[in-house]
Amino acid sequence: MNLISHKKIVIIGPAHPLRGGLATFNQRLAKEFNDRGDHCSIYSFSLQYPSFLFPGTTQYTDEPAPEGLSIHTVINSINPFNWIKVGRRLRKERPDIIVVRFWLPLMGPALGTILRRVKKNKHTRIICIADNVIPHEKRPGDKPLTAYFLKSCDAFITMSEKVLTDLRLFQPGKPARLVQHPLYDNFGSIISKAEARKHIGLPETGNLVLFFGFIRAYKGLDLLLEAVAQLKKNNSSPLPFKVLVAGEFYEDRKPYDDLIKNTGIESELILRTDFIPDSEVKYYLCAADAVVQPYKNATQSGVTPLAYHFEKPMIVTNVGGLPALVPDRKSGLVVEPEPAAIAKGILEFYELGENYFIPHLRSEKIKFSWSNMVNIITELANDIQK
Repeated sequence: MNLISHKKIVIIGPAHPLRGGLATFNQRLAKEFNDRGDHCSIYSFSLQYPSFLFPGTTQYTDEPAPEGLSIHTVINSINPFNWIKVGRRLRKERPDIIVVRFWLPLMGPALGTILRRVKKNKHTRIICIADNVIPHEKRPGDKPLTAYFLKSCDAFITMSEKVLTDLRLFQPGKPARLVQHPLYDNFGSIISKAEARKHIGLPETGNLVLFFGFIRAYKGLDLLLEAVAQLKKNNSSPLPFKVLVAGEFYEDRKPYDDLIKNTGIESELILRTDFIPDSEVKYYLCAADAVVQPYKNATQSGVTPLAYHFEKPMIVTNVGGLPALVPDRKSGLVVEPEPAAIAKGILEFYELGENYFIPHLRSEKIKFSWSNMVNIITELANDIQK
């Protein structure tokens, strides 16, 4: 068997100047490979989404590129001639391992075509990190696009049992491993609440829970807002906390604005609904007492490893992979995805107190290492026969 060690590795997926969690993950993964002696580069997108399909304000960051990483901005997701060209280029480069991210069926034709060209070199092992197999928001054609892509891969990594189960509907026989989503440890160290709140212009005292990340229907911000409304209606005194909503709308914000206005909860909310750049992430996490993830459905969430890194307890809903990642009454609280349960969970959190969860968070976060992810990718690659 030809063992893979200290070899050439290519990650295919978003990277700087594209922004968001996928780019952050890929860049941190590339650094881990390089730190252990491999030569890792990233093949990113010159065009990821046509502008009319992108739900946010911009796909790009104005922050500086990460130091020490080789990023090739070459893949056009909608140009078949480009897919063939990139596939030929990678076939000739003969990387030992390609790690390809898959999160959306729309990417299936481009990535699947590129990888089919690469496989002709009969050398490169292709490992897919599948963030989603069945998407949160379903569209016609999802199944054939996903199937086309998955057939081009040799082995798979998922970061939740739900995605692994979905994967087996398409690929029952190929090797696959479940690996915990590593901690986002590249946003800086923990700072005090007072310092964090001062930096982002919030009062240094008072209870504060955080909803963080892109706002999409499946993430359940409306459930959280309804929970706040219920608590306000049922209590004659002011609520003992405020909700900081930090993240850009990736859908129409009007229904949320209407809900806030109609329930009269403006004074209970702090809205920071622009994109939060990487350099500001630590301030929002460190400012909060707890992070609320009121998702209606979920596989895994990039917010969870962020909360672990900054040692913030989580209140998560009992959907998808979240309960497995956040043990109830240890790293946080698990509640049902309905307003009354979320409201009760927030109150229970403050009854127990933040310090109740800190020892559990610190022991649990040890499981989420980048070296573990890299080691399992390498093990899978070593076991693939070419």
